[in-house]
Amino acid sequence: MEHFITPSELVVQHDTTLHSQHLHRGIVMDVVLPPHYEATNTAYPVLYMNDGQDLERLQMVRVLSELYHQQQVPPFILVAIHCGERIQEYGTAAQADYKHRGAKAGAYTSFILEELLPYIKNHYRVLTDPPHTVFCGFSLSGLSAFDIVWHHPQVFGKAGVFSGSFWWRQRAYENHYDDHQDRIMHRLVRESSVRREQFKKNAPTFWFQTGTDDEKDDRNHNGVIDSIEDTLDLVAELERKGFRWGKEVRYVEVKGGHHDQATWSRIMPDFLQWAFSN
Repeated sequence: MEHFITPSELVVQHDTTLHSQHLHRGIVMDVVLPPHYEATNTAYPVLYMNDGQDLERLQMVRVLSELYHQQQVPPFILVAIHCGERIQEYGTAAQADYKHRGAKAGAYTSFILEELLPYIKNHYRVLTDPPHTVFCGFSLSGLSAFDIVWHHPQVFGKAGVFSGSFWWRQRAYENHYDDHQDRIMHRLVRESSVRREQFKKNAPTFWFQTGTDDEKDDRNHNGVIDSIEDTLDLVAELERKGFRWGKEVRYVEVKGGHHDQATWSRIMPDFLQWAFSN
């Protein structure tokens, strides 16, 4: 395990010691510890991040340093999980898409729950209750993060989705595709028995971001790009389950935002303040 000290006193540990039986491969992750971590016995909230190999492109050390310096977020531990076979391990655990992408998403979910979380608990001082356990991702890994949190609210209390791939579908557009039936995550939410009212307190909460220039596709020609429409339609499904806009759901639309790390880095402070200041 390599240790890197940043100018802001953040410690970045490049951790390669975990091997996943579920994924049949070694796991690479960067664990970003808050300032003064080694000087205390404090346990910290934790953010698990898919696509952790993009830590530098997201400028996460700079973003965190500025937020800590301005005291805009409390200290937390960031576990940035590098992707493996990205197109197969990210997706919806219950079902691959129409091209059989995401076939290992179930194994990835099992890895997260049964291998990664116990490893982090054993090696780092983390709080493990759902309100202090957050998961986020970007594009396809954002779909993955949402799927994991939605189906495991007893473990994760918050999900952050940057430009989520909610177009994930079980039928090709040219093969009698139907928005209502064929978008997999929308259907999984709709058919779930989960409702906000069943949580006496600490219902899971969800943060969504899109950019107005995420893409140009508009499959139904209604003037709204697909990434925005798919995200807002998923929010509507959550609202039907009792999750309230502005309460359990936050939606941020970045004007001129693109489907890239520069946009996601720019809006990252909004997400982190939402995730750890509530």
